[in-house]
Amino acid sequence: MKAAEIKRHAVVSHEGKIYQVRAVERSAPTGRGGNTTYRFQLYQLGSTGKLDLSLRADDELSEVEMAKRPANFSYMDGDNYVFLDAEDYTPYTLSPERALDLKDYLVDGQEGFYVMVVDEQAIALQLPQFVELTIVETPPYLKGASATSRGKTARLETGLEIQVPEFIGQGEKVRVSTETAEYAGRV
Repeated sequence: MKAAEIKRHAVVSHEGKIYQVRAVERSAPTGRGGNTTYRFQLYQLGSTGKLDLSLRADDELSEVEMAKRPANFSYMDGDNYVFLDAEDYTPYTLSPERALDLKDYLVDGQEGFYVMVVDEQAIALQLPQFVELTIVETPPYLKGASATSRGKTARLETGLEIQVPEFIGQGEKVRVSTETAEYAGRV
């Protein structure tokens, strides 16, 4: 596919690695005889790798067919994470490198994940925006505390520590943002 045809969010292959296009910037020269250049901001799927790539309009970049499958966390197989397809129960195994830092959000049966699949291989995982986790340790409720009071530290069932309002107690379920790792409400 020509560089001029590639759009944002496309999945492409470059030098044997698979990337998602996050931004496309087009620059046309003002003088004669110039060629339009496209700058792509690429993020490697399944890792934290980032690549800035500049191509001319006629340069080629191969697009990759990717399926986004709904999946639920099932269990740990050694250090690997195993997710089951929510529709046909196909198991997808992701290495810690491909799953990034999931341990703070995973409990058995957790739903709302999407596995990115290329050529029948799971290459990356998309987290849900929020997960529901139970508080296992936090200081006791203080009489007179309100939602506008200062927060306190709470340790969740996965080991993640977040700040919660003072009125939240041990054993309660809370919603946690997977983007910011912050309290997002009570369940």
